[in-house]
Amino acid sequence: MSKIYVRNLTKTYGGLKALNNVSLDIESGEFLVLLGPSGCGKTTLLRCLAGLETPDEGEIIMGEKVVFSAALNIMVPPGKRNLGMVFQSYALWPHMTVRDNVKFGLDVLKTPTPVANTRLDDVLGDVGLGALGERYPSELSGGQQQRVALARLLATQPPIFLMDEPLSNLDARLRMDMRVELKRFQSNAKATTVYVTHDQTEAMTMSTRVVVMKDGEIQQISPPDQLYRQPENTFVADFVGMPRINLIELTAENNVSPCYSNGDLSLDIGWVPGCSHITVGARPEDISIKDKTVSGEENFKISAVLPNGPETIVQLTRGKTTLITRVSHDSKFVEGQTVDLSFNVNALNIYATKTGSLIMRDPVEDLKAC
Repeated sequence: MSKIYVRNLTKTYGGLKALNNVSLDIESGEFLVLLGPSGCGKTTLLRCLAGLETPDEGEIIMGEKVVFSAALNIMVPPGKRNLGMVFQSYALWPHMTVRDNVKFGLDVLKTPTPVANTRLDDVLGDVGLGALGERYPSELSGGQQQRVALARLLATQPPIFLMDEPLSNLDARLRMDMRVELKRFQSNAKATTVYVTHDQTEAMTMSTRVVVMKDGEIQQISPPDQLYRQPENTFVADFVGMPRINLIELTAENNVSPCYSNGDLSLDIGWVPGCSHITVGARPEDISIKDKTVSGEENFKISAVLPNGPETIVQLTRGKTTLITRVSHDSKFVEGQTVDLSFNVNALNIYATKTGSLIMRDPVEDLKAC
């Protein structure tokens, strides 16, 4: 078993808390992604798991082994944690061939030569480097160097993979290809994987669960679809999704009505959240627009039309309110055009403006539309 338990982990650099009482369980065999902006603590957490950083407080358990405990004064070094790590910089030995780089970990483990050679051939074949074994890192492309780093990890067959933004140095096309390869390798190895990235596309397409972090604290832990559809606060809602979510601050028209407005927009959200000031989270695909045929107060004007292959991003403005929606690529909207809009009310998330926290819907409180 390679389940990982993190308990009340705290790490401070000077006066800055890089990790603030972080706790989570990482299931055996899952692909867990740590996601967040720069400085959120995701890489610090990964390095603590690897044994490259010593936390100030807390506990880390891998399988049934305590690898760190501040209370028990336990700090197991990286080499004894039975894990493998791929770094952002690949960390290849420039004076070693591909074959020797990949074999290095097997040599450290004192793997018998016949076993090491067989495993080496298998792994190089799996990553598509079978014909490049005698080349040096400087003779390889970025994608090939990444495969060498991955092959080195796979060769030692650790039960835990740790990956620190391993695709960030690759171009967009190659990143897409390598996402597919990484998922395949991880699935075949059945290894517990912790992957750090600030790229939400990587997080959403590769993970079984995503951990969103901010200022050293966990904001949400969810499968990708739940993270996208039901963000637990406005930070997560705003961080996840491209184009970004629409966050619209509205005020209740009265205490018993599901109708809210901000002077530019009036919206019936279909239920009463019991909060006079709310922030509505609406994904761009949950706002529909059509030609305005009758002049009225609720019309919005198109301020930008951004074609994007299979879809078109349209920006709408009215007064101080700006909204983003996405429409079909063959739509004929133009800048300056006046349009009607409608919301998919069932897809909206409602947040308390003061705290930014999600307000869960209580069907008992539903009222008819005003």
